[in-house]
Amino acid sequence: MLHALFVGYLRWVAIGVALGIWLLAACTSSGPATAPAPSPTQLVHQHVAHNLDTLLWHVEHQLLPLAQRTPVPTDSLRQRFRACRLLYKRVEPFTEYFMPGTARLLNGPPIGEIEVAENKQFDPAGLQVIEEHLYPEVDPSQQSELVREVKKLRQELRRAQTVWQVLEFTDAHVFDVLRQQVFRVVALGITGFDTPLTPDAALPEAATAVAALRPVLAYYAPTDTSAAAARTRYAAAQQALTQAERYLRQGVGFAEFDRMAFITGYTNPLGRALLACQRGLGIAPFQEVRALRPDAATLFDSAAFNPDFYAPTAAQYRTAARVALGRRLFHDPVLSRSNTRSCASCHQPAKAFTDGLAKNVTLTETGLVHRNTPTILNAALQAGQFYDLRATTLENQAVDVVGNRDEMHGSLESAARDLQRQPAYVQLFLGAFPEDPAGRINPVQIQTALASYERSLVALNSRFDQYVRGRRAALNAQEIQGFNLFMGKAKCGTCHFAPLFNGTVPPGFTKTESEVLGVPATPAAQRLDPDLGRYAHTQLEQLRHAFKTPTVRNVARTAPYMHNGAYRTLEQVITFYNEGGGRGLGLTVENQTLSDEKLHLTTAEQQAIQAFLLALTDTPLH
Repeated sequence: MLHALFVGYLRWVAIGVALGIWLLAACTSSGPATAPAPSPTQLVHQHVAHNLDTLLWHVEHQLLPLAQRTPVPTDSLRQRFRACRLLYKRVEPFTEYFMPGTARLLNGPPIGEIEVAENKQFDPAGLQVIEEHLYPEVDPSQQSELVREVKKLRQELRRAQTVWQVLEFTDAHVFDVLRQQVFRVVALGITGFDTPLTPDAALPEAATAVAALRPVLAYYAPTDTSAAAARTRYAAAQQALTQAERYLRQGVGFAEFDRMAFITGYTNPLGRALLACQRGLGIAPFQEVRALRPDAATLFDSAAFNPDFYAPTAAQYRTAARVALGRRLFHDPVLSRSNTRSCASCHQPAKAFTDGLAKNVTLTETGLVHRNTPTILNAALQAGQFYDLRATTLENQAVDVVGNRDEMHGSLESAARDLQRQPAYVQLFLGAFPEDPAGRINPVQIQTALASYERSLVALNSRFDQYVRGRRAALNAQEIQGFNLFMGKAKCGTCHFAPLFNGTVPPGFTKTESEVLGVPATPAAQRLDPDLGRYAHTQLEQLRHAFKTPTVRNVARTAPYMHNGAYRTLEQVITFYNEGGGRGLGLTVENQTLSDEKLHLTTAEQQAIQAFLLALTDTPLH
């Protein structure tokens, strides 16, 4: 313990000595040999290294000894555990950004990570796993497992230290980290995403996460000789950080916290202030293609998302000509073997691109298709397609649907030959794909055109969106209450992540999650729906009955609900979750990932959540 303290002390003494030498040299040197001042990135690097050292010391010399003590000192252990979580929030922005794999093992969900391509599940680890050993009760028979998890945490922190020592980054990276952490607090922190068993810790940890950004930003403080605009923008950003932290620390409980006021009054202005500060310092945001644009000031900006990020290659990005061609193909039955069914036959624009049925009929009308027809509005903003996530892109999805014998029973090769015989289509393909002047229509072009059209169907201008962008008359009090419940007490926002309200995880939006909910075959049935979900194509037991978390945007027009269309009303859906999913209803669902604890939502609260969901409607463009 003394050794670790001494090492940490020496590190900061060294930093202080280095700064002192530089200041002395700057004041006394008359020649060009003056030592350069540490750059902001160097100071940030040292700052994060110190915080990692501190966290590791607390885990190794405080948390671990308490976990090993017999009998287990429950109160002291919990207190030290919570202290370690607060310390982690100081390094979280950087571990999540630069070391996402390690971050998952430091504070990831307590559910195994699935690697479908490798047909493997990797055990969870980190603070959330340790939390399960400490809450709601400490089981003495599991003490050895608790100790093992704390030691794993220690090992991952050592690995993070090693990686951090050699990591290099730029000023643009630092500001990217700052804004992404603000987005993480909004979408995950205030929902209790990483404090599932201790919701009372969510707001203090979110406050610490925000407060931890202030000293990082301070390394970029303009000097007295800097431009006035730069100084003003920096001061505004620091003030916004202080105000956001203060709002989180006002002493309101988790269930009562006004998340809408926090977002509109504090984090949206904070995101804008950080971006303005960055630009005022002459540090340009990145220009790379991401799901969430690198220059997005808030999660709720009207143009915050770029669906082209999910295209397989840059050669398949949207163009106006490709979107127009894709729209025409979408409505043309030429893609089906019988020339009687188009994509729009089931994905009807007037019904938010659904069909209003629990399950549609097969192409031959001799039965029903396997699952409910989902909306394709905002389907482009997902890292996986279909309820079972078997397609990674919209392009792959097109191949599957066209070739499915129950849906279209055709082939893109056959469709390409048919389209080649139509001069009007040949000209449209030439306009959409000028790189092939011979005009040879091929399956990849059809896939690209259809996907381009679907990527144009991004609808993020509901009354909710208008409200968070400043039009305060867009929502009423009940709808605002519903949003606060959705993101808080009802726990909806821990799976349907803001602002897309689907399972694509912010702030990176590179992974779309699935859940095992235990949906019954029918509302009245006391048996689980037999659909195996992701298990059918992965054969991973953990994914038995697992389905993608879809968006709840436009649910006013997409009934019936769930993968099997079991529930015809939103009231039924909300009741299902309020009861704790299938297991809460008494069904046998051994691997249910949804908590089976009842939410205890009042009738008024359930009505408020429904009102909020109805405010997510945005289909007028289509």
